[in-house]
Amino acid sequence: GYFYQRVAECRFSSKDLQGIEFIDSYVFNQVENIRFNSTVGKYVGYTEHGVYNAEAWNSDAAGLAQERGELERYCKFNAAIDY
Repeated sequence: GYFYQRVAECRFSSKDLQGIEFIDSYVFNQVENIRFNSTVGKYVGYTEHGVYNAEAWNSDAAGLAQERGELERYCKFNAAIDY
């Protein structure tokens, strides 16, 4: 069978929310193919297929803006719950 997983997480380095980052990873058969990192601000591919998708997804301005907004919408909004 095949294994597909998408993991979205917020990483905190301090309580003041300055070092917070949003990471959205796409995994297929236990290999991470592509990742969005809010500190980088774009998708990065780790496999041949991931690099291909990263180039395509980075050219979509609306989709990229939505991913960048997840830091504010999801991470910072829910930070108090995590602490």
